[in-house]
Amino acid sequence: MERGGEVRAVLYRRSPAGALGLTADFTRDEADLLADRLAGLGQSLPGVSADHDTATAFAEAWERRTGATAVLRQPLHLYRLGTLTPPEPVPEGRVRVAGEGDLEQVMRWCHEFAATVAEVLPGSWADTRFADKHFSFWETPDGTPVSMAAMTSLIGGMVRVDPVYTPAQLRGRGYAGAVTVAVTRAALAAGAKEVVLYTDPANPTSNALYKRIGYVLLTDWAVYDFSAPHR
Repeated sequence: MERGGEVRAVLYRRSPAGALGLTADFTRDEADLLADRLAGLGQSLPGVSADHDTATAFAEAWERRTGATAVLRQPLHLYRLGTLTPPEPVPEGRVRVAGEGDLEQVMRWCHEFAATVAEVLPGSWADTRFADKHFSFWETPDGTPVSMAAMTSLIGGMVRVDPVYTPAQLRGRGYAGAVTVAVTRAALAAGAKEVVLYTDPANPTSNALYKRIGYVLLTDWAVYDFSAPHR
């Protein structure tokens, strides 16, 4: 989207069936124009993901334009790394980058993570949002994985940390903080200028953790699902 000859925002979809992603604040008029444009092109949108105000403006515009119903599925916080501050004390163990032999473990924990956030994954691992990410484990001194974190590939100077998962019976021991710090360091070493992550606003434990290790709340985020438009 351009305004005055300059790029104002980027609109994207991860797949032909994916939700619409928007990168900047939209006014009500801009949201209406975008909804008209996409509906006129015959686009069928399952939802929208953007900062809270932008997502809400577009969701309301899409409802007005198509007769679809927008339902807020997932409010989120978006954090950006400030100054990385490793937690003290660091739990015993070490970080290890996951290899091909760890795929079964990675898949199992990703499915457990998805279940905890009420996310439905597609049947094929290759079609999940986790398949192209780079995973690391925090291991105890005897080599037992106790926590997992992943990061996206570096794109446009940015890396996103996602997911971070520790099985319920192993939480509260510092493992998530340790593996998140390790993955964040790997992102910076790969050249990232910005490192970001999302959290569930209703989870005070994870929000407090990321603040302690140097992440700063950037904005509120929202994911809306759209019902089929009325015909």
